[in-house]
Amino acid sequence: MSTQILDNALGGVGHTPLIRLDKIAQINGLKCNLLGKVEFMSAGGSVKDRIAKAMVEAAEKEGKLIAGKSVVIEPTSGNTGIGLAMACAIKGYSVIITLPNKMSLEKEALLRALGAEVVRTPTEAAWDSPESHIGVANRLQREIPHGIILDQYRNVNNPLAHEYTTGPEIIEAVTSTPPTSSKPSSLKVDVMVAGAGTGGTITGISRAIKKTHNRECIIVAVDPKGSILAVPESLNTADDGAQYIVEGIGYDFVPQVLSRDDVDTWLKTADDESFAAVQSMMRSEGLLVGGSSGSALAGALQWLKSDEGHEVANTPGKNVVVLLPDGIRNYMSKPWFLKIAMEAEPSPLAGVISQILEKDPALQEPRLVQITSVRDAGGDTSVGAPENLAGVPSSTLASH
Repeated sequence: MSTQILDNALGGVGHTPLIRLDKIAQINGLKCNLLGKVEFMSAGGSVKDRIAKAMVEAAEKEGKLIAGKSVVIEPTSGNTGIGLAMACAIKGYSVIITLPNKMSLEKEALLRALGAEVVRTPTEAAWDSPESHIGVANRLQREIPHGIILDQYRNVNNPLAHEYTTGPEIIEAVTSTPPTSSKPSSLKVDVMVAGAGTGGTITGISRAIKKTHNRECIIVAVDPKGSILAVPESLNTADDGAQYIVEGIGYDFVPQVLSRDDVDTWLKTADDESFAAVQSMMRSEGLLVGGSSGSALAGALQWLKSDEGHEVANTPGKNVVVLLPDGIRNYMSKPWFLKIAMEAEPSPLAGVISQILEKDPALQEPRLVQITSVRDAGGDTSVGAPENLAGVPSSTLASH
């Protein structure tokens, strides 16, 4: 976080905090340090801000972007598009984003707010189909004058952005935090856990850590069930072709920027454990993270409880870093989030509130609070909120 005046929002990309997840570590019986790299605190709200900035600036230096003419076109799960739309709004380029229907309404709204045009594509379309977000982007690029695809799937500046910024930030935070008797530290990044989408994040961070800091660091990549990125291939066969809800990680092809050689261990995660981990981070650590952050944490806990990770989990001072890619901002209309937010088990305090309010005759017959459901662009209808909250009349809620 800068303490100086920045020229524009691109100066606020990256420089995100590394935060202790002590409560989650305690709940899970871990003795190691569990640390979260919180990327939703970047200017555009995700880890993808870094590659968007890097790809645009590199294209400018190479003369590929022409002010007033170039149209940046990108197929994306959303966050890279938001980063590109932010960068192009600042620099004055037009933007077209192709986005699978599965991706949230919030992402489309943010893209349009930043001035981007958004084209939705079928979620079920194979990556090499003309109807996929990649296929549609390629067609638009061929037919629109001065159209250019920066191509996060093949652009070397994707992993380089993480090798030059994300990785060094993690290393600096770990090495510059002195150990104490209550918070011991090896002063090394001992384990790094991150989800894999394009693969640029895990590849770049791995290279930064192993080249310059700790070549013995264990790199753990997390892949959702239904994706085909994990190795060995046998990890993918049980759920081959299955649909998954979590956004931003996993693919039905292996992107060029993903170097599987830079990953030591692959793990598969399911939607339910990812969303449970999101709820845990919100309730225990106060971190308003998105679904793929839950996947990363679920994968980290899975590894730490395995035979391979058992020793690290039980060693005080070992540092396990989990990359948390984005925040809940992008998913607040999604059924999975509304379920954990609005349909959670009532707390003991809710019962106390109800008992207190029931003593007031004016509150005996609460008015119903009408909640309009939100239909996202993927065709899912969100789960409605409870019709009343602990007997509080709608007039009381409206006043707040």
